[in-house]
Amino acid sequence: MAPSASPLNQNSKFLIFGGGYSGQYFANEIRKLGCLALTSNRSKKNNEYSFFFDSSSNEIPAEHIFSNTTHILSCIPPGKNGEDPLLSKLQAKLESLSLEWAGYLSTTGVYGNTDGNWVSEKDTVNPLQERSKRRRLCELNWINSNLPTQIFRLPGIYGPGRSTLESIIKKNIKVINKKSQIFSRIHVADIANSIIYLLKNKNELDFHQIINISDNHPCSQIEVIKFSYELLGLNMPQTIEFEEAKKMLSPMALSFWEENRKVSNDLLCNKLGYQLIYKDYKSGLKNCLGLIKNRSKKLYV
Repeated sequence: MAPSASPLNQNSKFLIFGGGYSGQYFANEIRKLGCLALTSNRSKKNNEYSFFFDSSSNEIPAEHIFSNTTHILSCIPPGKNGEDPLLSKLQAKLESLSLEWAGYLSTTGVYGNTDGNWVSEKDTVNPLQERSKRRRLCELNWINSNLPTQIFRLPGIYGPGRSTLESIIKKNIKVINKKSQIFSRIHVADIANSIIYLLKNKNELDFHQIINISDNHPCSQIEVIKFSYELLGLNMPQTIEFEEAKKMLSPMALSFWEENRKVSNDLLCNKLGYQLIYKDYKSGLKNCLGLIKNRSKKLYV
């Protein structure tokens, strides 16, 4: 059964732990609804919407930060031992609040390798990478807490300032070809807005503790890169076959190529009714390109 929740309004207060790419985007979107959203940072900033939190520090946020908090979202990755950095420091404090909802951003890496087959929330997790095993431990920490937890499993995240377009412009890209390799991805706008959709309609929707957020078109990375070069009006350089590329990839980069799966969004989009803003990488990259062009114009005005 879903924990009860009021519609989002000016009385809703969000604490977002992990003020990085996804966390900041979510904060900006939730503020558009008139909600208060504060984001954590590991350095102290003179910003009324920012608060200090560093799990390696003994200092915890001041009491007024927690006052009247209704929702929290954690975007903080696991510690090296698989311990959740937020819960390890603040679980008792968070459980003492009258929270309506607690969200945790996880990864579809917990599904492991399926040799290109589909995975959904009904599938048994089988994390292979150490970082994915740590994520799964964090998921369990959240599930076993006394918090009204909802977990969102995310594939590759892209969006303005963080796409293959920027990688090409910065000449920081390798055009690697691996036969039958499939990746799933999601635009950052759809991460934020799908969660907001679920919160706004929480009283009318069936509650699911774990939800995948991905777009409609899992595909090879080279397909995305090829389209990116076309958008930029550039010729794509010669591809590097994976067996050759393996010699130059870092262990971290290589690990992403060791798993092959397609992530289903059937629960989010078909059963719960969320309509994607960017249904595939083509529409998402066109959005990114438009923002790149707008920034370029401003430089020369």
